[in-house]
Amino acid sequence: MKTLIAATLSLLILSGCVSSELTEADRKEITDTFMATKDAWNAGDIEKFMEGYWNSEEIAFVGSAGPVYGYEATLKRYQTSYPDTTVMGKLDFEILKLYKTDRRSAILIGKFYLTRTIGDAWGHYTLVWKKINGKWVIITDHSSAAATN
Repeated sequence: MKTLIAATLSLLILSGCVSSELTEADRKEITDTFMATKDAWNAGDIEKFMEGYWNSEEIAFVGSAGPVYGYEATLKRYQTSYPDTTVMGKLDFEILKLYKTDRRSAILIGKFYLTRTIGDAWGHYTLVWKKINGKWVIITDHSSAAATN
């Protein structure tokens, strides 16, 4: 019993010592991966854009049409919604907040902007990131475009 109490106290003490901030290395890896998705988008390469996402059937994308589950379904949704570079436009974004939720997870909240000849679009996103096999990837993407008049 004393061993169990000592182990519990040790865990509580250690958990209080764990930083709630992302390390600089983790923050850099997430933002570098995110910038690579933007570069791929702006090159018109949706498949390369998706390299920032978890290649799993457990990934979730939530947009105005509702949720889509799985890597292939998410890729197909992007390819259907953005069939060419005219519709894709040029992507830019603003990171509003990036924070750690636990040792291997983080949330990134921001704004996206699409500059297009067919009319610009913008909106907000919430991305849930997880470190899987030593690499930060997006496991959930909730993006919503702003209403236009």
